[in-house]
This record gives sequence, structure tokens and C-alpha cells, in this order.
Amino acid sequence: MKLFVGLGNPGKQYEKTRHNAGFMVIDECAKAMGIELSQIKFKGIMGEGHAQGQKVILLKPLTYMNLSGESLIQVIQFYKLDPQQIVVIYDDLDTPVGQVRLRMKGSAGGHNGIKSIIQHLGTEEFNRIRVGIGRPPAGKKVVDYVLEPFRKEEDMEIQSAVKKASEAAAHWLQDTFVQVMNRYN
Repeated sequence: MKLFVGLGNPGKQYEKTRHNAGFMVIDECAKAMGIELSQIKFKGIMGEGHAQGQKVILLKPLTYMNLSGESLIQVIQFYKLDPQQIVVIYDDLDTPVGQVRLRMKGSAGGHNGIKSIIQHLGTEEFNRIRVGIGRPPAGKKVVDYVLEPFRKEEDMEIQSAVKKASEAAAHWLQDTFVQVMNRYN
């Protein structure tokens, strides 16, 4: 069993914002895997199904970004999952728009959603797919930048990154995460 967790904020006002790149990837995974995101439980919206012979759970925590770990830990405890059975997909300021980076462990790097997950899991060792959103222009606060939509000229790049991140997540169903990293990094 594998758990795919996309980070973001619930609500129409956040739907297409930079901070919701993780939600965008989970939506793409759901479409590609034929899994309906229709269950509201564990403080999130989720879907369960099978893809490539494995049970898959897709989760979008509805706790708001800074409390993402509250939802994730409930799913992990209920299904008795090991942190190595999860991949967390989220936006990354230090990666240019349109690029994707994969890691198996590391600090939160200032990302409050990842801080919450590390706190609840008690470890920094879990798989991650980071979707690049780039840095804010000079003078713009990070908090304002991450909560604004992508600019029109970035649409193709973010759509490409969402698709690439979804494909990387799907490849994890058949390969080790190290193999997936080597292919997509």
C-alpha cells in the first residue's frame, strides 16, 4: 500500500495558488489512476483504489497547510503505514517554476506544511516530490507570493511540472524511490 499526500489549502480562494501545487498533483494522480477523491475523513479529502497492482490512497489534508501533519498522522496510524510508504508532494520556493525535485529525507527548509509533518511523524525520513514555484520578486513577501495564483506566462510550466510530478509518483508504484529520483531529478 502506498499513500500519496498533496499539500495545499482548502477553499476556492486558494484553488489555483502556488501553495496548492501539491493538491494539483493529487488531482492529476486521481485522474491518471482512475481514483475518485470523494471521501472526507482523517481531516482530509481522500480516495482509495488500485493502480499497477497496488493499493493506493490519495490524500489532500483539509487542515490548511500549517497543520498538514494532523491529517497525515491519522491516515498513517489507521492503516499502520511506515513513513517509507508515503510520498508528500508540495510547492517549493527554491525550485524554479516548472521543475520538479525528489528527495527521500531532509529538513523542512522553512516550509510550514513539512514542519508539521516532521513534527507528527517524528522523522525527516519520508519521500518527497517538490514542485517548483520559484522565488517572489524583490519586495514581495513570501506569504503573499505563495497565496497568489501563477501568472499566465507560467501556466504551461506549472502544468508541465504537475504532470511530471504525477508521472513520478506513478512510477513509484513499480520502482524504488531511488530509481524514481534517478529518473526524474
